[in-house]
Amino acid sequence: MPANYTIHDFSKHLFWDTDRSTLDFDRSKAQIIQQVLEYGQLEDWKIVQAVYNKDTLREVTTNLRSLDDVTLAFIAAYLNLDKTAFRCYTKKQSAHDFWNL
Repeated sequence: MPANYTIHDFSKHLFWDTDRSTLDFDRSKAQIIQQVLEYGQLEDWKIVQAVYNKDTLREVTTNLRSLDDVTLAFIAAYLNLDKTAFRCYTKKQSAHDFWNL
């Protein structure tokens, strides 16, 4: 992790429901990455890119349980992966919509 970034460098709205002092770049990487992808600004994304390498981003994002469609398309393109490589995509495909059985 680059020493010049802290959790407090992220936009304040990202972790409104969490005590920032409990977040750690290593232990909380899934939460940090998902929040930045779905709700972050460009500067937040730049911090994530500086802190985590593509292998870490691939490992974390392919195992996330949920990502909205736009975020999934973005990260799949960024990592040069097919959407079917993501857990959230395969889980979504197997879930039945209550109204459309």
